[in-house]
Amino acid sequence: MFYGRSWIGVTMDDFINELNSYIDWYNTKRIKKSLGYMSPVEYRHSLGLSA
Repeated sequence: MFYGRSWIGVTMDDFINELNSYIDWYNTKRIKKSLGYMSPVEYRHSLGLSA
């Protein structure tokens, strides 16, 4: 995961790849009780706000 990790010696490309993976997880796989146990992407889709 993104937090709790030492970034010493990590290249910028590796960091960007990790960050992109984290953002993808955060938006598509992480469920929230306040969103009706849906991910943010699922919630926006249920409201008709996504493509």
